[in-house]
Order: sequence, then structure tokens, then C-alpha cells
Amino acid sequence: MGIKGLHGFVANVCHDVHKMVNLKEMAEEHRMSYPDSPPVIVVDALSCIRRWYTPESWVCGGQWQEYLANLEDFINAFTAADIKLVFFFDGVVEQKKRGEWVKRRLKNNKEIGRIFQFIKTYRQQPGRGMFFIPSGLATFTRFALKSLGQKTICSLQEADYEVASYGLQHNCMGILGQDTDYLIYNTSPYFSIEKLCLDKMVTVMYSRENLCRALNLNITDLPFFACLLGNDVVPEAALEGFWHKCLTSCPPKSQSYDKRSNIILAVANYISGLPRSYSSVKNFEEMLPLGSDKTLLCKAMESYILPGQQSPWLPPSLSNSQAHSAKQDTGMCSDQEIFQLAKEQHITGENYMVFNILSNGEVECSNTLEDELDTELPGQALIYRPARQHIYSVLLEPRKDTQRVCSVVKEWFVYFGNPLHQPELMQPVQLDIPGETPSLRTLWLGKGPDIENQRYSTFLACFHLQDMVEELKALKAPVAAVCCLLMYLLLQVDSLSLEDLNAFVAQTLCLQGMSAAQLSGLQLVQVDSRAVQLGALFIRGLATLIMANSACGFPFSMDDFMPWKVFDGKLFQEKYQQSHRGCSLEELVEGNGFLCTQFQNLKSLICRACMAKNRTIQSRQRGDGFIAEMQGRGRGANFQRAHRTTFAPPYRNQNRGYQWRGLQPYGSQTQPSGRGYRPRHQDQRRRFQFTPRWSR
Repeated sequence: MGIKGLHGFVANVCHDVHKMVNLKEMAEEHRMSYPDSPPVIVVDALSCIRRWYTPESWVCGGQWQEYLANLEDFINAFTAADIKLVFFFDGVVEQKKRGEWVKRRLKNNKEIGRIFQFIKTYRQQPGRGMFFIPSGLATFTRFALKSLGQKTICSLQEADYEVASYGLQHNCMGILGQDTDYLIYNTSPYFSIEKLCLDKMVTVMYSRENLCRALNLNITDLPFFACLLGNDVVPEAALEGFWHKCLTSCPPKSQSYDKRSNIILAVANYISGLPRSYSSVKNFEEMLPLGSDKTLLCKAMESYILPGQQSPWLPPSLSNSQAHSAKQDTGMCSDQEIFQLAKEQHITGENYMVFNILSNGEVECSNTLEDELDTELPGQALIYRPARQHIYSVLLEPRKDTQRVCSVVKEWFVYFGNPLHQPELMQPVQLDIPGETPSLRTLWLGKGPDIENQRYSTFLACFHLQDMVEELKALKAPVAAVCCLLMYLLLQVDSLSLEDLNAFVAQTLCLQGMSAAQLSGLQLVQVDSRAVQLGALFIRGLATLIMANSACGFPFSMDDFMPWKVFDGKLFQEKYQQSHRGCSLEELVEGNGFLCTQFQNLKSLICRACMAKNRTIQSRQRGDGFIAEMQGRGRGANFQRAHRTTFAPPYRNQNRGYQWRGLQPYGSQTQPSGRGYRPRHQDQRRRFQFTPRWSR
């Protein structure tokens, strides 16, 4: 959640609340005070990733090897100080936070629009002031930390609540993050990731005891105090009238304080004059314009009360209900053992999205670096939708005893044209394989070579590549994963060209054997906006692969899908620009004869797979002249005239924004022209369909 303006208030008004500390010295003191409890710092990973991602290039899709090296340096600094780290990641978006989640995603869309405008105007990456984390960074950071031997936990509730609970229950040395909620929870000390100097192992520690002393409050008052200042549950708009009254009754102590600081002081003064009782809260709730939910304030306060704690502002029956809210039945899964296994894998960060689907049939995906004005490339959420629908059918197998169809899945996927007013209902789509789709018990618990083959073929069927088993098995697993992804993309998106394919294959092969230092030294003369979007699209594709891998019982090692093995943003930009300038194959693979042979073999394999499904990949070279012509705008009339015989504009539905050809709205009788994906067998010829949105 976080309290707006509280960090600034502490820094400018309450100087005793924060002080610089040496973490190594604190660890030594902790060992002396608690000989049986080694020093542990709980890390709120999502509030740290902006600090961890320090590679110079961030817009091209991610400098993954450099990022992995940064994470390793971070861990090694704490290991040298004999401090253990435990990393927490958000595993869910709670319904009470959904409104705020949507609000932030829509705001991010505007920021992304400005980033692409800058790139198309200046053909360069924006400065750090416009920094936006690479698409998929949060997802792959979890797997990166696991690969580095770190304990990672994916939450079943709001992550900051579980971080605070873990710190309290395990007597941790502190919590590392950048969220003022850690000043509100009555838990371990709160350390700032923003102020951390890794070389000296010093940072700022915030004291909630000193905050209470400065505000004339008790620690048990802090949850009420946080709610009256507004957070992700209690909207600020409902509190503005109350703040005005507080400011009237408690005039500013200093003209040098900003308005927010004066509000914080006035609200604290108001609370200190109230009887500490539940009736005070109920009376206050009646005053606020909270709409139909008059218990909103109590619910917000509950979210700060950790297991074993009580609040004088809440009745005992409510005071500890948050600790029990994570208890769940088997949700949409009929098999208790499978559900429990999915839950355990979710908590330990081994699977991706699977538990959310099985428990409540709801998933989300945040913003992707996509250009709203580039109408040739649909949003990644739309491109990977058919694959996700197949994955849902694997997970939500119909119960044979009731003959019911699979339940729908509610998706909150961010893409331009989606207002996020409600989730989109996605109907699972059965796989096109002989016989029945294997059960989860077979895929997850079965053993033997036959089961391994079933896992592999089921995985490929999610991407309509079940007839490519032998060809892909003959490749090294990470290369097979890239080929699978590129085949799927080429079958789904008509505007992808031979030059795009060449760039992807060349960068995958050239990446092998390159160090993080070599990749860091790459210098780009310019940045191409379309390549930026293709890089983000590729990374989101890797995330879709790991989702399918989780659902199908891990036919691949998760390590095979990690971007630091198969992708580098700057290298892809370089290969993309070389390919579209018409550089030779030798230039693309940097004069390496062995890579030249590999390149030809992989390209031939991908093209043959596409041709078997009636997809011919054409050359559409985009040199510097094309880039200059199209700066600052989407596809224009000149481009349409020049390429009319090569490909047509994507199908557009006015209610949904741009969509790629060959797909149609669910229930529509119109047949949009274009290729799309067509099964090889005539008797199975059908179009993928969009499902209707959440009913209005």
C-alpha cells in the first residue's frame, strides 16, 4: 500500500525517525543478542527491482546477463556480512486493491506512450527520468534469485503483509524495501533500499517508535493513522473533507511545512484526542462518504494487524482475521493433492500463474512496453491469448463425474484499448491432439518415458506445434524454446517478416558465449521503436512458455526459458537493425562459420514449420529511410500504399481496439480476411475466437 507523503514528512519534519545504520554492525549485535537466531533480512523484492536494475539500457527488452550479475553482487555483499536474505514477491492482487491496481496500470500506459514518442522523435533511449522497468522483470527476477540459491517466497496475500508477518514471527533483523507501510506494521525494523550503499553496507533505518513519539501516538494507533491518510483501500477523495476540518482545528505549526506534512500532523492530532475504541471508528465511518461499504475503514485497518496482535480500534473478533484470510478450499480444482502441490510450488516460486488459476480462476499481467500507434503489432496480451486458452484447458480439466465444461478464467491483462473496467472472461480451448488431454495427475505425478513424451507433446500443443516433437527434441532445450516461441509468433502475427526472424535467430546464437561485460560494452547508434516492442513481445512470450511448462508438469527445466540464456535487448536491437539494412548472413553472425550453419538450420526448420501451416514468411525490409519516414507516428497512408500487395491492415473491432488478423470477437458471424492460424487438417479448420468480456 504505502502512505503518500510519509517518507517526505519523515525526511523534512521528523528527523529523529530516520538514521543511518551499518548493517554489518547490526548483524553482529543481533548475533550477540540472539545466539540461536542468525541475522535475517526480509526483502520486499518488488519495491527493490528498480534499484537492482542498473544496466544502462532498459528500453530494448532488458539486459538480462548484466541484471543477473547485479543480483549476484547484491547477494554477495550480504553474504560477506553473514546476513541471510529472504525474498518475497507479490503472488496475488487482492480484490480490495484491484481498483488501485487498475488506476496505476492506466497511468503506466500514458508513461509508455511518452517513451515511444521520445524514441520515434530522437531515435534514442530516454533518460533515466523516464525509466520504466523492462517487461517481465518482476517475473524473471524471482527465477533469477532462485537460480542464485536464494530463498524466495511468493505470497498468498498482499506481499507487504506477509513480509511484515515473516519479520515478526522469525525475529528478523529487519525488512528491506521502499514502502511506508513498513513504518505502520508493528514488526521488525524497516531499512531503505533507496538509501542503501552496498559498498559500505549502510542505509537508513526508520523508527516507528520515534514516529509515534513525534506524533503523540501509540504504535497501536498507526493502522488507524494510515487509513485516515488514505491508502490503496481507503481513497483519498473520501478523506479530503475530513482533512480540511483537521487543518482548521489544528493550524500549521510552521509555514515551512508543505500541505501534506500539515495534513499528517493534523490527522495525528485528531487521533490523539479520540477514545481508543471501536465505537470511535464506527462513529467516524458514518461521517465519511465511503459509499455503500461503511466497513471499508475497518477492513483497511485489519490489513495492518499481524498474527497474534490486537488493536484497540477493532473488536477482538475482527482484530486478527487477516491471518486466516489465506485459507482456501480447492477453488476450481477437483483434486486436493494436485491443488496442494500447486500451492506449495506457488509459495516457493517454482510455477507461474498456475495456482492463481486453480484457486480462483483469475490472473493478471501488468504493462508491457508496447507502442499504441503501431497498428501492425497487436498487444502481447492478444497475441498469446490462444496459447493461454489452451493452457487453461490443461489446468481446468472437466470433471468427468459431472460432465461440466471448463470454467472460464478472468483475465486482467493490460493492453491499449482495454479500459480494465472489468476482467475479460476467457473460455479454455481444448488442445488439438489425438485422444483426451492428459489429466493433471498424469502430467504432474506420472513417471516413465511415455509420460515424459506426453508432457512434451502437451506443452507443444499449447502452441499448435504438436507435430514438431521430434524436430524440437533434437535441439538443445533453450534453442528449442526459442524456436517454439518464434514459430508461434510467426503463425499469429502476419506482419512479422524474414528480417525479424533473422534478427531473433542471430541474436539467440550470437548471445551464446558472450559475457555480461561484453554485452554491456555494446553501443547502439540509434534505437528502433518497433524493435523495442518486439523485444518486449519476446520476453512476454518466454513468460507464456514458463506458464505452459508449469501447467504441463515441467517437460523443460525452467532454466531453459530464462532470458539471460536466450535474449539481450541491445544485441537484439543491433541484429534487428543489421537485418533490416540488408546485412549479409556473415555480418549477422559476426563471421562465425559454425553459427552460420546453425543459423541456416534453425531458420529452415522454422520456415518449414510455418509453411506446413500455410504461412509463408515474406521479406519486408525496413531500412533507415523507412524509420525516418515513420518517426513519431503509426503506420500511415504512404506505408499502406507501398506495401498493399504484401500484407493487409489488421482486423479491427471498434469495441476492442486493434486485433490481429484471423481472429474474431466471440459470437461474431463475420469472417475477417487474413491468415491467422489454420490447422493443417481440413476437418479441423476453424478460427480462434475471442470470448466476451465480463458482463456489463
